Amino acid sequence: MPSPTHADHTAAQPPDPGAVDALISQARQLRTRVDAVLRDGGAPAEDPQQRWQRALCDLAVHQLDDLDSHLGQLKDGFELDGRADDLLLDIPAQSRVPDAATIGRLGRAGSAEWDLLTDDVQWSDELYRIFGRSPEDGPLTLDELPSWLFSEDQQLLTEMVTGCLVDGRSIDGEFRIVRADGSVRTVHMVGEPVLGADGGAVSMWAVVRDVSDLRRSQRTLRETRDSLERQRQIAQTERRLAVELQEAVLPPWRGTLQFPQDGGPVTMDLAAHYLPSATSGLIGGDWYDAMQLPDGATLLTVGDLTGHGVAATSGMAMLLGALRGMAVAGLQPGPLMGWLNELLDTSPQPALGSALCCRYDPRSRVLNWSQAGHPSPLLFRGGTGRRLAPPEGVLLGATTGASYAQASEQLAAGDLLVLHTDGLVPRRPPGPGDDDDVHRLLAMAPQFAGARSAQDCMRMVAEEFGVPEREDDACVLVARIS
Repeated sequence: MPSPTHADHTAAQPPDPGAVDALISQARQLRTRVDAVLRDGGAPAEDPQQRWQRALCDLAVHQLDDLDSHLGQLKDGFELDGRADDLLLDIPAQSRVPDAATIGRLGRAGSAEWDLLTDDVQWSDELYRIFGRSPEDGPLTLDELPSWLFSEDQQLLTEMVTGCLVDGRSIDGEFRIVRADGSVRTVHMVGEPVLGADGGAVSMWAVVRDVSDLRRSQRTLRETRDSLERQRQIAQTERRLAVELQEAVLPPWRGTLQFPQDGGPVTMDLAAHYLPSATSGLIGGDWYDAMQLPDGATLLTVGDLTGHGVAATSGMAMLLGALRGMAVAGLQPGPLMGWLNELLDTSPQPALGSALCCRYDPRSRVLNWSQAGHPSPLLFRGGTGRRLAPPEGVLLGATTGASYAQASEQLAAGDLLVLHTDGLVPRRPPGPGDDDDVHRLLAMAPQFAGARSAQDCMRMVAEEFGVPEREDDACVLVARIS
């Protein structure tokens, strides 16, 4: 037999683990060589050994096509079991042309021949095993064979056999058989007619391969891909809903907000910003808010509810709505935090939250504030900054009946307050180096001193901390006292 195409080329070396491109290249190279064997193998049709080899090569072509498809899917991110490497490495390195034993391992294969002149039928031992029959049961005739197939596959077999015996066409197709024990197998049949001296078919031979496991794997792969696509669509929908809910709940202002006192001069200049996460696929439960209260005081608040997605943003909306209502009703920050804790503790969807609530009286310039497991406000004055000493307060929802202390701070004109959620600066366990957590923010004090507005300060913070590789989303609120 002539040498296959490219047989003079150096054989590809076995691929390193994970080198999918190398595997794909070898699989396609091998398929080309099997095609060459089929083209160059001009053996007489009546030679059973050559017919068997040719049929095995046909089956190998189908199997290599399947392998190429699987490797392509692996390259796109789907898993393939380790047999792909073994399949290629088992082929002799000298030629990379499969022999009958190697092709036989590509799938269980058996052979059959039906003699039309003598009605004699010959089956190989492997074909009996594929059909779940014993040699004592005898082989199936062409008339009996369709009764073993699914009803919807019987027409396909009939057409293949008719085309082979009447028109001299080759057989190449798949169908499902139901064995005596009720199990179902999918088989792939290839074959040809054997022609007599007058040109008519005198017998039909075929090679049958059991491809049940392969088709089952392909079906599982399709189902997995469909499931992943559904999950991706669900995640996209959830993210869109979370974004829409967040935008509906958070204050509509993104730039400067100024609060005048009783129609008089502006008492506070405000700016806020939301910094999204680069790694999280979903929106978190961070919030910021500022509003002027009926008694002329100003409410400032930031917080963060655990989790991501619609559940977190809906929980955030509930807390922020309750916080606004209780602040309008006149509750001070400490008692207000206690009621927020009860609300979250009794919620049907348990969660934890951190929060910071400040109430500023422009007449006395006193800031009353309380916190629930949240970073303290930062106060900048005269080119330096410091973190306010926090009053006692546990995370919201952590324990029933928790009480929250309240602290006060005397402010002055020109003071700058920075409130932020803990996603802005990674927090560390309390300790001697605790102040290092906000070092970068406090180091910006000279820049803040030269800023003309809260919005300028907010822009500086966003430039410093709004990096693409942010690990978590965060909110920042800047308030400048007039």
